[in-house]
Amino acid sequence: MVECKKLRILNGKKELLNIQFKLSGSLSFVGQSGSGKSLTLKAILGLLPNSLICEAEFNADFRMEAGSTISFVPQNPFTALSPMTKISKQFFASKIKQKECINMVGLDEELLDRFSSELSGGQLQRVIIAMALAKNPRLLLLDEPTTALDFDMKERVIALLEELHKKIGFEMIFVTHELFLAKRVCKECIVLKNGIVVERGASEKIFNSPTCEYTKALLNVGFENRSFRQ
Repeated sequence: MVECKKLRILNGKKELLNIQFKLSGSLSFVGQSGSGKSLTLKAILGLLPNSLICEAEFNADFRMEAGSTISFVPQNPFTALSPMTKISKQFFASKIKQKECINMVGLDEELLDRFSSELSGGQLQRVIIAMALAKNPRLLLLDEPTTALDFDMKERVIALLEELHKKIGFEMIFVTHELFLAKRVCKECIVLKNGIVVERGASEKIFNSPTCEYTKALLNVGFENRSFRQ
């Protein structure tokens, strides 16, 4: 279990984020742009600018070490890799591990010798997931990983994440602005607004019976995608 006893971010005297959470399995952070979702991930990864003050306290056996304890899957796969370098040269793992992880996400090993510009968005996102898993992380952070994908690719990537989470057993924080995705991917959900928690609990319960007006409004986000398998 990962327990965040305190995560507080200040910009001068202005408080940008003040949350606490426990993670045992899978947890989603849901909210509109500017709610503090990505700020939370950056704080966990240690990627905040020096101008911000971060006060963080986690359980003693959890160390925030991006690249070992923690791996990250960004929102846009098209900007995550260099288009001038072959995939294998950006995959910081042994050749055996590269092939193992590429196969794990349902891709052919020959993609390792191609450039990112030669791959589709869905292929790229699966490559990035494979790279993230290569270090056997304890915690996988995903920042709206399906936003840049079309409907079919979104379904494939979500199904893949569900399969890998069940098979490998890493803990996962999934950031999204769509509550129906949070319900499908994660058991627990935290709804953020302006850097504070306005609702938390089982994802299914929040999805079906939200108590906060802000959460109810989020249910309308992406309504046209409700045919997406839940």
